[in-house]
Amino acid sequence: MKQKEILLNSLVNGKRIALSDMTAEEIGDNHISTSIETPMRKDAFLLSDAEKMTKIESHFREIMETLGLDLRDDSLKGTPERVAKMYVKEIFSGLDPANKPKVALFENRYQYDQMLVEKDITFYSNCEHHFVPIFGKAHLAYISNGKVIGLSKLNRIVQYFAKRPQVQERFTMQIARELQDVLKTEDVAVIIDAKHLCVSSRGVQDNNAATITSFYGGKFLEESTRQEFLRYVEMKTSY
Repeated sequence: MKQKEILLNSLVNGKRIALSDMTAEEIGDNHISTSIETPMRKDAFLLSDAEKMTKIESHFREIMETLGLDLRDDSLKGTPERVAKMYVKEIFSGLDPANKPKVALFENRYQYDQMLVEKDITFYSNCEHHFVPIFGKAHLAYISNGKVIGLSKLNRIVQYFAKRPQVQERFTMQIARELQDVLKTEDVAVIIDAKHLCVSSRGVQDNNAATITSFYGGKFLEESTRQEFLRYVEMKTSY
């Protein structure tokens, strides 16, 4: 299927439909499967960060005024500017490829040929359907193909893809594909365990629900390797 067709057609409750034929109300809380890439316009980076913040500040001011808030109040008057800066410089900074972490690889001089697991990486993201937080932990693993990556870079890759409007399934795939591409190996595993405020703070308002997604590539498709990874993820630490 061509990229345009992927973007125009989605899976909703297991059935392929044309998104152009649906209203936002019909889509509702369904997870929409479009593409592994975050949907971006071709002109996404024509404006500077400063220009984007100016526009967002203006639009958010209008939203607040529409809601009936008095922006002359000392507590509220700086909110549009703060929100604009937060969107561009912080929680959605992962939309800008310039912020992608630079990853250096090193020779596997120790000849370590077992899996390396980095677990309990805390992240904060935002649901692209309602723009409310998704937060949780990421667990990553890979088996070296001759190169190794600095541990902090694994964390930075997670944070980069988290800092954009997300769907958890896409978030999982983006991390996995990036690790495979950087490390030049298919032997990668990713588990994301997250809470969605679009579920707990609105809608069904279920505060106990959590969402788990996973990716297994290469040797991790083998039952024994996958189970070893899962045991490490579940292992309790004493520090």
